[in-house]
Amino acid sequence: MSQVSKNIVILISGGGSNMAAIVNAAHQQRWHEVCGARVAAVISNKPDAKGLDFARSRRIATDVVDHKGFSSREAFDAALMQRIDGHDPDGHPALVVLAGFMRILTPGFVQHYAGRLVNIHPSLLPAFTGLNTHQRAIDAGCRFAGATVHRVTSELDDGDILEQAVVPVLPHDTAESLAARVLTQEHLIYPRAVRRLLCV
Repeated sequence: MSQVSKNIVILISGGGSNMAAIVNAAHQQRWHEVCGARVAAVISNKPDAKGLDFARSRRIATDVVDHKGFSSREAFDAALMQRIDGHDPDGHPALVVLAGFMRILTPGFVQHYAGRLVNIHPSLLPAFTGLNTHQRAIDAGCRFAGATVHRVTSELDDGDILEQAVVPVLPHDTAESLAARVLTQEHLIYPRAVRRLLCV
């Protein structure tokens, strides 16, 4: 492994399919051997998040910081930062990856990981920030939708675009059918973007 840590910490709230895609790509493409990058931990704000079971099955360290136990977002984020940084020998992971982590992060958290915090959003940013992206794309008559990997800033779904995938909107699409096709592309572009950040 290189002298500078390239540990990845992934944050999830549910099933963690994008997390699983990154873990699988890291294993199949031998990121650890190629450039010293590895998924060091998976952390959830929900104790029953199904993605934790997948991470444990791959012998990846897991952690839970339940947001319900904190009186403010600032207190939760401070505890989460402490847990994240505890999973790296240098005290600060090379990359913190949001993979279906359903919490709005405070400016202090974002600043702590400035340049090392990435997210995937199910639209072709800058279009359709926020929620219900697939239905909004259909309602707007868009011919194309997609997903975007981007650096995280204090602005919601903002930051430098690292990777995008385009998916056609079909005549009879529902939000669910469009979401399913977009998700297959998310599983391709998110691992690719993470690898490019750490293995160049």
